[in-house]
Amino acid sequence: MAESTLPSNPFASDAHTGKVALVTGASSGIGRATVYQLRASGWTVYAAARRAERLQSLAEETGAIALPLDTIDESAVIAATEKLLQETGGRLDALVNIAGGAHGADRVGEGSNEDWEWMYRTNVLGTLNMIRAFLPALRENGEGTILNLTSTAAEAGYEGGAGYNAAKFGERGLTEALRLEEAENNVRVIEIRPGMVHTEEFSKVRLGSAEAAEKVYAGVEKPLLAEDVAQTVVFALNVPHHINLDHITLRPVAQAAQYKVIRRNS
Repeated sequence: MAESTLPSNPFASDAHTGKVALVTGASSGIGRATVYQLRASGWTVYAAARRAERLQSLAEETGAIALPLDTIDESAVIAATEKLLQETGGRLDALVNIAGGAHGADRVGEGSNEDWEWMYRTNVLGTLNMIRAFLPALRENGEGTILNLTSTAAEAGYEGGAGYNAAKFGERGLTEALRLEEAENNVRVIEIRPGMVHTEEFSKVRLGSAEAAEKVYAGVEKPLLAEDVAQTVVFALNVPHHINLDHITLRPVAQAAQYKVIRRNS
């Protein structure tokens, strides 16, 4: 009788040795945590963000390769594409678009053009720039993956969130169209939609102060952490390539919906 064999463990620490990922938004929060966890599972990781000094620190800590880059600067994206592909011999297995963000919490009637334009450029056009630049290499790979981090803001509007809703709905639409367009090229397209995540910068950047940011999470038991979302991102990348996790929504238990958050006394 022939011996039965078990499939190799796709989550072993060396299972992805030789595979190359590019992670944007890597200088803080979910992007930074994703770099740590991808490196721990054996990936070669290019860590991209605007803040070069933070990337250098991350590179020293993890062995990732720093790639200073502003995703909304098309010429910078093209230069980064040439650098990465030259160094990897043309190889890229996964493009992980984490970079994004929110500015302001205006209602529609008081919406700021400046904030809305910033959010659209950062969340939609920045993602478009990265995909357009690296898609040929991912097609050539034969088993390439694009993972876009959107938000539960891409699922339902909420008061004070219209600008961010519009940007994330746009990124979601881009992602869904891309999945249909690239299936014939065996490129996986994955979308991760996190709910309330307590990171050091997101709400502070959005609302303008640490004090205002902390009020977002006041009384919420165990909001998601960057590491929780990164774990989900890395899981989606590490499952065998024939499995496409089209989209994953994750929230803390205390956030039953976009409009229902359980807050308990401190």
